[in-house]
Amino acid sequence: MAADGAFARWVYSTGLRLAAPLYMGKLWWRGRDEPPYRSAWHERFATGGGDGRQGRIWVHAVSLGETRASEPLLQALRRLAPGRGLLLTHGTATGREAGAALLQPGDAQVWLPYDTPGAVRRFLRRHKPAVGVLMETEIWPNLLDAAHEAGVPMVLANARLSERSFAKGQRLQALLRPAAASFSRVLAQTADDARRLQASGAPSPQVMGNLKFDVSPNPVLVERGRAWRAALGRPVVLAASTREGEEEPLLAAWKRLAAPRPLLLLVPRHPQRFDAVAQMAAAAGLSVLRRSAWGETPPADAAAAEVWLGDSIGEMPLYYAAADSALLGGSFAPLGGQNLIEAAACGCPLVMGPYTFNFEQAAEMSLAAGAALRAADIDDGVGRAVALALDAARGERVAAALAFSAQHRGAAERMARAIVELLPAGL
Repeated sequence: MAADGAFARWVYSTGLRLAAPLYMGKLWWRGRDEPPYRSAWHERFATGGGDGRQGRIWVHAVSLGETRASEPLLQALRRLAPGRGLLLTHGTATGREAGAALLQPGDAQVWLPYDTPGAVRRFLRRHKPAVGVLMETEIWPNLLDAAHEAGVPMVLANARLSERSFAKGQRLQALLRPAAASFSRVLAQTADDARRLQASGAPSPQVMGNLKFDVSPNPVLVERGRAWRAALGRPVVLAASTREGEEEPLLAAWKRLAAPRPLLLLVPRHPQRFDAVAQMAAAAGLSVLRRSAWGETPPADAAAAEVWLGDSIGEMPLYYAAADSALLGGSFAPLGGQNLIEAAACGCPLVMGPYTFNFEQAAEMSLAAGAALRAADIDDGVGRAVALALDAARGERVAAALAFSAQHRGAAERMARAIVELLPAGL
């Protein structure tokens, strides 16, 4: 098995080296719309960066969702290990932008290097973290092997593994099983995640809960969203974090609704698609007003628009607070769904599609708590979301969502304590 694992990692590493020009070309291409992808490109190969400081707690949050989820964990780590300093790494522009807002004096932030043996060894030599934390589903074979050689304990935090991902991983177990086995600690969201992770090679996963329950929505944004809704004087249905392939069917279903329709607040998941989605809505014959066209307060004629496009980053609490109900993006196509916990924390009742395997247990718990409804498809979802927005008993759903969110807090403190126990003494 060890020989199989070594050969699998050699094949994997060789493929990554050969693909490096394509990878950099893709980043440069994405940088046309998101310039941060073109910044500090040398960090992708760990050939620059670093300030000589050792012993930071290193947390890798690949994208925007993981970075937001990491915030309460970072706060807990600062309380339990004051003065230690944090090293944040990311893989996407939105994750890096969100992470920059979390930095404090003594912290550092760089791109996570490409997972080639040389790059990850240079990264670890340059930064010398005391402990490494990978968020949710990040398992990088060469990085984990290099950390083991360097004596850096690694933690998989807020860990999740769906049945679908587990089945896919079995086909690559010669590569992934040794990587999973190298973690010092695996802190799983649910008992089912822990079971699947252990079957994948992870050592003794501990069930800690979901960090996303500990994320508190920005109260300024929540109040602003409520003020927008009060000024509108008409129902609002939010399509939250929609993904490619979902907007066209949504807009077609929206057009089939009898007038007068609620306002549709449409927020695509990825910023690079804002323009394309705005064009889709206009092509569907709907009048569109873009969030980027105003500041804190919508213009006087905003209520006349049929669609508001939420083309901003970091304002989901505002959008949830402005809505009477929400459709969960990523759940009406086989994509696994987006973060449904944020809606509950903002007191927004939710309608989910059939595909929520990324948040399997949270989805079932929210249904049981009365914080969400399940729809068979987008037409059913639109109908349920509109009915929910107009329901005179909607307040009961709001209360159920808030109670569901509050009931499951506390994972950040539990995970932070497990991580801090791995810190070496004296540094």
